[in-house]
Amino acid sequence: MTDVLGPLLEPAITLGGVPMSWAEVLGFATGVLTVWLVVRQHVWNWPIGVANVVLLGLVFLTSGLYADAALQIVYVALGLYGWWQWLYGGTGRTSLTVTRTGRAEWTWLILAGVAVTALLTAVLSTWTDSVVPLWDALTTALSLMATYGQCRKLLESWWLWIAADLLYIPLYAYKELYLTSALYVIFLALCVAGLLAWHRDLASRQIPVPAS
Repeated sequence: MTDVLGPLLEPAITLGGVPMSWAEVLGFATGVLTVWLVVRQHVWNWPIGVANVVLLGLVFLTSGLYADAALQIVYVALGLYGWWQWLYGGTGRTSLTVTRTGRAEWTWLILAGVAVTALLTAVLSTWTDSVVPLWDALTTALSLMATYGQCRKLLESWWLWIAADLLYIPLYAYKELYLTSALYVIFLALCVAGLLAWHRDLASRQIPVPAS
């Protein structure tokens, strides 16, 4: 395993005097492509996204962002789920279309997010050497909530991604992951574009907000 993954952790470029690994550089490229494809509702965002999270998982693990590293494993499972949902999750096993998040769904998502944040903060504070346990946990929870919404093509998933990105940008800069921090600035812009694009698509079909 070391022989395979080792080259990905070797320096590729230097930015601001800090070396960037091949995993971070490739994660940057695949990450931008993935979000751009999500904005366009292109199903190929899912397999490319799986490759992206594997690369970023290596970066986070070596940087002490343990919750974010573990999150990438969950992303692989969610990526496969989202891939299937986008292809067959619509009525009659048709492709999925953009919808709104229902009130009941919002309730359990928020409760789950609070629970995950509290649990991960406690775990990271107790059993790891993380110096940013709360922020690592909170961004992890927001990302999981957003990814679930993305799997279901829920419009509000973009708002969750925007909130997560606003926290990720300074967090990664603090950990001297400058390229990854810049990546999330691009993600933030793409998320705003995605929100507008999905909103236009939804408005064109006049889909009401579900009660549950």
